[in-house]
Amino acid sequence: MSHIFDWIFVQYQGTPTYLIVLEMIGVVFGFLSVWYSMRENILVFPTGIISTGIFVYILLVFGLLGDMLINAYYFAMSVYGWYVWTRKVDETHFIPITTTSLKEKKWSLALFVATVLFVVLVYLIFDKFDSWTAYLDAMTTAIFFVGMWLMARKKLENWVYWIIGDIISVPLYLYKGLIFTSIQYFLFTIIAIFGYLAWKKSLNKSPQILLK
Repeated sequence: MSHIFDWIFVQYQGTPTYLIVLEMIGVVFGFLSVWYSMRENILVFPTGIISTGIFVYILLVFGLLGDMLINAYYFAMSVYGWYVWTRKVDETHFIPITTTSLKEKKWSLALFVATVLFVVLVYLIFDKFDSWTAYLDAMTTAIFFVGMWLMARKKLENWVYWIIGDIISVPLYLYKGLIFTSIQYFLFTIIAIFGYLAWKKSLNKSPQILLK
């Protein structure tokens, strides 16, 4: 077991201690946010805001501009999602989980393409296209942008985007030396699968409470 810990922490040689601590805190709150999302619990948003705020700073330091933009976007979408989730369809029921309409699918595609183009432009401006990770980062950014938008609107398909993006992110962060974040995305993948199954069972059912 000590060899595992030695291998993990050797990846952080030269990294300031405060960044390691911040990453661990961000991971914990990020994990909680995904867990609450799976349970259709409104706490998904405050925990997500804390996690994304931390990672905006960390990712800026490590130069992952695409993922930094993801977290800034998450922050804004968490505010929007908080509003959407607390809307009521009647006096005692909140809006239900639904599937995406044809119009929403078109918007998802448009958001994906626009995000890829935007992230590529950001990398070009800052002259950061110096590694294959930049191209992969642009792709995962677009995937997560769509996933977060659909999650905020309580669409079942958001989990499909999370699963795909999480799977890609595991080796990306491992390569970048962010071990705890890589582990986080591995756990996210598992939770996202269960999240999809849980939301599918609750499809079109209007909840009476948002704290579960």
